[in-house]
Amino acid sequence: MNARRGKVWLVGAGPGDPGLLTLKGARAIKGCEALVYDYLASQAIVDLAPPDCERIYVGKKAGQHTLTQTEITALIVKLALEGKRVVRLKGGDVFVFARGGEEAQALHAAGVPFDIVPGITSAIAAPAYAGIPVTHRDHNTSFSISTGHEDPLKGYTSLDYAKLANPKSTTIFLMAMGNLTGIVAELQKNGLPGTTPVAIVREGTKPTQETLIATLATIVDEVERTQFAAPAIVVIGNVVNERESIRWFDRAPLFGKRVLVTRPPAQGDAFAQHLWEAGAEPLLAPTIAIGPPDDAGAATAAVARIRDYAWVVFTSRNGVDAFFDTLGASGKDARAIGDAKVAAIGPKTAAALSAHGIRVDFMPDVYINEAVAGGLTERTAPGDRLLVFRAQEARDVLPETLRAAGRIVDDVAAYKTRFVDDPDLRAKAERADIVTFTSSSTVNGFVHNVADAAHVLARKTVAAIGPITAATARGLGIRVDVVAEEFTVEGLLQALEAGVIV
Repeated sequence: MNARRGKVWLVGAGPGDPGLLTLKGARAIKGCEALVYDYLASQAIVDLAPPDCERIYVGKKAGQHTLTQTEITALIVKLALEGKRVVRLKGGDVFVFARGGEEAQALHAAGVPFDIVPGITSAIAAPAYAGIPVTHRDHNTSFSISTGHEDPLKGYTSLDYAKLANPKSTTIFLMAMGNLTGIVAELQKNGLPGTTPVAIVREGTKPTQETLIATLATIVDEVERTQFAAPAIVVIGNVVNERESIRWFDRAPLFGKRVLVTRPPAQGDAFAQHLWEAGAEPLLAPTIAIGPPDDAGAATAAVARIRDYAWVVFTSRNGVDAFFDTLGASGKDARAIGDAKVAAIGPKTAAALSAHGIRVDFMPDVYINEAVAGGLTERTAPGDRLLVFRAQEARDVLPETLRAAGRIVDDVAAYKTRFVDDPDLRAKAERADIVTFTSSSTVNGFVHNVADAAHVLARKTVAAIGPITAATARGLGIRVDVVAEEFTVEGLLQALEAGVIV
């Protein structure tokens, strides 16, 4: 047995939207060595685990169980007894009609320490995302949460339908789709009027969310007609009538859209978060990755003589990161820049510099290399020496324009962009409604993986972060529908939300 003592965190992942994970839950996942997770756990949450974490899927759908509950419980005990930091990630809340209580009991019996990290239950979150408040002073004084899927071995029901059939209460059923007909019959038999509003919320809090509205008398027929299926929750009561005035999530500008994100992971995650908030489902499919340049020595030498330059020019956050990594490797910090002035191509690059205590002296109104070159020409004199710290494969317009104006330019490769080989990229693109490109490199990386890119994207909405990226795509035969007016990810998102088609 491992001498180190293991521990288990029982973490509620929430109902689907990764933004609903608690901060404590996120900390536990980021520090775990083994992650045992359910079907309902969002991939974005699973991806918070460290790269070397052992990920074990134990998802259970109706009629499809990867492992039995007994096997799952034995697994988390075993992993902890091996000395590992284990997160048992459960959809929704740990205890609300979940098996967290049984798992905690088994851990206690085995002498394994554990923490409980509650999650937001779908019983509250799904109605909220559908615009249905579970309590409202005009309609109810209480609400109840019941299981619609009791243990079949009991042979009887523990539900008190006489109390549940209360028109002044909101009744919520989880896992009820298989027994909906019987539940409705029991409520009506106990006096709940057939006119009582009913909502069924499917895939709650996800961009695939659907809401079916009917009455107690019509809901079974409506489910049959629409083929509404699990996973879903059932909300019964007059609060359902508030949906039309309160609904918000499924009115979001990008609700239900699948958006392919081709940025590198470190940058794509932030974009994905914005997409979730806009109601879209991000499909992370990075087509490029950032790495060291072919000649790292040139960057090291340039940084070592940083005080020789009148200006230091950054054209991306990646360049800023590479610069300060190189500076730090030599035992120096931002003070080494001295009196040199600093230029940034746009607000994200400026923000990255600000994080290191550097305030930029120049940023153009239009975030392209041509504008950087024009602004620097106005602010410098012939013979001034400038360091342009940028991607190895970047366009030559910036250094060439400055040299043509008599400036001395050291054009140094700070990093290199390489293509990511992804055999599944075509399938991901085919699933998407919108495909986004945030640089010419992401376009080229897409075409590197999908030879017939123009054909695959012919029926998609294609969005580019700016005119240079759009021109690259069009040069490769790809139709571009949306070009951001502000050449940032936020500008791209705004253009998509506004439905800007070029």
